[in-house]
Amino acid sequence: MIARGASRCCLKLRPTLVRSMSRYGQQCCRRYSIPSSPAPTASSLSSVGMLAPFTNELDKIAPSFKVNGSQIQIIKTPTDFYETLKTRIRNAKKRIFLSTLYIGKSEKELIVTLQDALRANPELKLSILTDALRGTREAPEPSCASLLAPLITEFGSDRVEIRMYHTPNLTGLRKKYIPKRINEGWGLQHMKLYGIDDEIILSGANLSNDYFTNRQDRYHLFSSSEVTNHFWELYQGVTSLSFLVQPAKDDPAGFTLHWPSTNAAPNPLEQPGEYITKATTLVNRLIAPKKMFDDVKSQGQDSIGSRDTTVYMLGQLSQLMRPDTSTELPAITHVLKTLAAPEYTGSSWTFTAGYFNPAPSLTHLLLSTASRNNVVITASPYANGFYKSKGVSGLLPDAYTLLARRFLTAIKEQKQDSAVALNEWRRGTVNEPGGWTYHAKGLWITLPQDRDPSISIIGSSNYTKRSYSHDLEVGALIVTQDSDLKKRLGDEQKWLQEYASPVTLDDFAKTERRVGLKVRIAMWIVSLVGGAL
Repeated sequence: MIARGASRCCLKLRPTLVRSMSRYGQQCCRRYSIPSSPAPTASSLSSVGMLAPFTNELDKIAPSFKVNGSQIQIIKTPTDFYETLKTRIRNAKKRIFLSTLYIGKSEKELIVTLQDALRANPELKLSILTDALRGTREAPEPSCASLLAPLITEFGSDRVEIRMYHTPNLTGLRKKYIPKRINEGWGLQHMKLYGIDDEIILSGANLSNDYFTNRQDRYHLFSSSEVTNHFWELYQGVTSLSFLVQPAKDDPAGFTLHWPSTNAAPNPLEQPGEYITKATTLVNRLIAPKKMFDDVKSQGQDSIGSRDTTVYMLGQLSQLMRPDTSTELPAITHVLKTLAAPEYTGSSWTFTAGYFNPAPSLTHLLLSTASRNNVVITASPYANGFYKSKGVSGLLPDAYTLLARRFLTAIKEQKQDSAVALNEWRRGTVNEPGGWTYHAKGLWITLPQDRDPSISIIGSSNYTKRSYSHDLEVGALIVTQDSDLKKRLGDEQKWLQEYASPVTLDDFAKTERRVGLKVRIAMWIVSLVGGAL
């Protein structure tokens, strides 16, 4: 986690707050920013016309499916997310597939829920994909891998498959000598896909207690077999490039990692170059946009015309492909470039990332749009999971403070002060009673004549340089004309700002928010040893 958090920092931006506040911060602060639009004019383009410049190019970038807005459910709280996930698991009929960075080693209730579902339905199959470095970090002490291995023992390898992805960037001497936690800086399996039968939850949340209780994220449930099957195929592609967990009673760790001969590529620890070559062909096929007739064939011609929402499937799997044909960064780049056109002057956007450190290209694009009343939401240092943690990770909240200040400086230099506001999210203080952390990420875009967003991005990416070079990320870009879904996206925008308040350069000038030399040196060292971090 140290390496991952530090690597997020080393790019470009992120906040920290210490104004005089009560112990539990702005518990009831509701100073959210809602996009305001000018009154419609006769010469204004219609909503459909305003969306066309986005979708015409997106169709060439990423695969997509038509759905109805009612097929997308927006989940609000960590508890709601956990209860929705458990309910879907209990009622699963044929398949459960869960892709996450890790499952908390103490998540016994989730394991029991999976066991109960498997026992109740002999036809049900379970597949879980995590990251190998994170999933085995504590071994031979209890770990994610040792938690999951007994499922294979009880139900058999024909019904339960546990896979762990290992980056091809960490091999040889690097793997031998770079310490655990730090070694995660060379790449992780970061996709969050929670699929049950023909439904799937896309999120940025992992599967551990804080993500189920007091760590705010975003969660969208797609009730669509087309969307679910697309991500199932991508999921299977990555599992075929991953290690297989096998129970091992005689091993102190309780498991071993095995590389099946049936995998789609050779072991990345032994032949990283050949592994990437094989992976490139496989992954490119899975994330490339499909021909229109393929979409019509898979969805049926009769109802497509009546569907009001397009879901673009995004994948950023840069470490697996040479050349890189990932779709998330090109899609976001196109969307933000389109917003720079004069006809979108009345539009607005909201961007959020718990670890606020956008890739430099995205920072430039965000500050180059014609949009007004734009909002960035990020975590206060008191809502940062690394707040007051031991060791190097304890420097991260201050590092994000420095990055946030740089972002505000860039806003001022580009004379965007009146167009872009930076809001910090705080609900109490992490690790204190009632304290929450903030982990949400995404983008919402509201068109000039609208009150609510027509476009939104949901997924695992933190939108950092690291996300676009080292980690495996997936997400969805939603384009909708459905008024109810637009309203619900607008509501999501609002409730994520209920505990957020604006910060300015004056706030960062205060003594308690100044960043020491050791933080700057640490950021430089991490960026140096991590290369592309």
